[in-house]
Amino acid sequence: QVLLVESGGGLVQAGGSLRLSCAASGPFSFYAMGWFRQAPGKEREFVAGISWNGANTNYADSVQGRFTISRDNAKITVYLEMKSLKPDDTAVYYCAAARNLQTINRPNHWGQGTQVTVSS
Repeated sequence: QVLLVESGGGLVQAGGSLRLSCAASGPFSFYAMGWFRQAPGKEREFVAGISWNGANTNYADSVQGRFTISRDNAKITVYLEMKSLKPDDTAVYYCAAARNLQTINRPNHWGQGTQVTVSS
Protein backbone atom coordinates (compact mmCIF):
# COMPACT_ATOMS: atom_id res chain seq x y z
CA GLN A 1 0.00 0.00 0.00
CA VAL A 2 1.28 3.44 -0.93
CA LEU A 3 -0.15 6.51 0.78
CA LEU A 4 0.21 9.82 -1.04
CA VAL A 5 -0.21 13.34 0.37
CA GLU A 6 0.01 16.38 -1.89
CA SER A 7 0.96 19.89 -0.82
CA GLY A 8 2.03 23.18 -2.34
CA GLY A 9 -1.15 24.26 -4.05
CA GLY A 10 -2.49 27.78 -3.78
CA LEU A 11 -3.46 30.94 -5.58
CA VAL A 12 -1.05 32.45 -8.10
CA GLN A 13 -1.27 35.06 -10.82
CA ALA A 14 -0.97 34.14 -14.47
CA GLY A 15 2.66 33.85 -15.44
CA GLY A 16 3.67 32.80 -11.96
CA SER A 17 5.11 29.56 -10.61
CA LEU A 18 4.28 26.92 -8.05
CA ARG A 19 5.90 23.71 -6.92
CA LEU A 20 3.72 20.84 -5.83
CA SER A 21 5.03 18.08 -3.62
CA CYS A 22 3.70 14.59 -3.03
CA ALA A 23 4.99 12.83 0.04
CA ALA A 24 4.64 9.07 0.00
CA SER A 25 4.76 6.22 2.43
CA GLY A 26 5.15 2.57 1.50
CA PRO A 27 7.20 1.01 -1.36
CA PHE A 28 7.50 4.30 -3.22
CA SER A 29 10.64 3.51 -5.21
CA PHE A 30 8.97 0.57 -6.97
CA TYR A 31 6.31 2.76 -8.57
CA ALA A 32 6.16 5.11 -11.47
CA MET A 33 4.59 8.37 -10.32
CA GLY A 34 2.30 10.78 -12.02
CA TRP A 35 0.43 14.03 -11.65
CA PHE A 36 -3.13 14.46 -12.86
CA ARG A 37 -5.57 17.34 -12.64
CA GLN A 38 -9.28 17.91 -12.70
CA ALA A 39 -10.86 21.25 -13.47
CA PRO A 40 -14.47 22.04 -12.53
CA GLY A 41 -16.87 20.32 -14.89
CA LYS A 42 -14.11 18.42 -16.66
CA GLU A 43 -12.72 14.92 -16.49
CA ARG A 44 -9.48 14.17 -14.70
CA GLU A 45 -6.55 14.36 -17.11
CA PHE A 46 -2.96 13.25 -17.15
CA VAL A 47 -0.34 15.97 -16.63
CA ALA A 48 3.06 14.32 -16.19
CA GLY A 49 4.66 10.98 -15.33
CA ILE A 50 8.05 9.75 -14.21
CA SER A 51 9.55 6.27 -14.10
CA TRP A 52 10.59 4.60 -10.85
CA ASN A 53 14.20 5.75 -11.16
CA GLY A 54 13.52 9.14 -12.69
CA ALA A 55 15.18 8.22 -15.98
CA ASN A 56 12.07 8.68 -18.11
CA THR A 57 9.37 11.32 -18.05
CA ASN A 58 6.39 12.24 -20.18
CA TYR A 59 4.06 15.20 -20.28
CA ALA A 60 0.71 16.25 -21.62
CA ASP A 61 1.06 18.53 -24.63
CA SER A 62 -0.67 21.33 -22.73
CA VAL A 63 2.12 21.53 -20.12
CA GLN A 64 5.16 20.46 -22.14
CA GLY A 65 7.95 22.98 -21.64
CA ARG A 66 6.25 24.65 -18.68
CA PHE A 67 5.99 21.86 -16.11
CA THR A 68 8.74 19.59 -14.81
CA ILE A 69 8.20 16.38 -12.86
CA SER A 70 10.96 15.01 -10.66
CA ARG A 71 11.36 12.63 -7.76
CA ASP A 72 13.65 12.05 -4.82
CA ASN A 73 13.46 8.41 -3.79
CA ALA A 74 15.55 9.07 -0.70
CA LYS A 75 12.93 11.58 0.47
CA ILE A 76 10.10 9.46 -0.99
CA THR A 77 8.69 12.56 -2.62
CA VAL A 78 7.67 13.50 -6.14
CA TYR A 79 7.50 17.09 -7.32
CA LEU A 80 5.77 19.07 -10.02
CA GLU A 81 7.44 22.35 -10.86
CA MET A 82 4.96 24.58 -12.69
CA LYS A 83 6.03 27.74 -14.51
CA SER A 84 4.31 30.24 -16.80
CA LEU A 85 1.00 29.28 -15.26
CA LYS A 86 -2.20 30.06 -17.11
CA PRO A 87 -5.79 30.37 -15.89
CA ASP A 88 -6.49 27.11 -17.79
CA ASP A 89 -4.12 25.36 -15.36
CA THR A 90 -6.62 25.94 -12.56
CA ALA A 91 -7.62 22.55 -11.19
CA VAL A 92 -7.29 20.13 -8.34
CA TYR A 93 -3.96 18.37 -8.83
CA TYR A 94 -3.60 14.74 -7.83
CA CYS A 95 -0.54 12.62 -7.28
CA ALA A 96 -0.73 8.97 -8.32
CA ALA A 97 1.38 5.81 -8.26
CA ALA A 98 1.37 3.17 -10.99
CA ARG A 99 3.17 -0.10 -11.64
CA ASN A 100 5.17 1.47 -14.45
CA LEU A 101 5.22 4.48 -16.73
CA GLN A 102 3.38 2.56 -19.46
CA THR A 103 0.39 2.13 -17.15
CA ILE A 104 0.52 5.60 -15.61
CA ASN A 105 -3.00 6.29 -16.86
CA ARG A 106 -4.24 3.39 -14.73
CA PRO A 107 -2.79 4.26 -11.33
CA ASN A 108 -3.00 1.92 -8.38
CA HIS A 109 -2.99 4.67 -5.75
CA TRP A 110 -4.20 8.26 -5.55
CA GLY A 111 -3.59 11.19 -3.26
CA GLN A 112 -6.36 13.42 -2.00
CA GLY A 113 -5.51 16.38 -4.23
CA THR A 114 -4.38 19.97 -3.82
CA GLN A 115 -6.07 23.01 -5.33
CA VAL A 116 -4.20 25.23 -7.77
CA THR A 117 -5.90 28.46 -8.82
CA VAL A 118 -4.38 30.75 -11.43
CA SER A 119 -5.89 34.22 -11.63
CA SER A 120 -5.84 36.28 -14.81
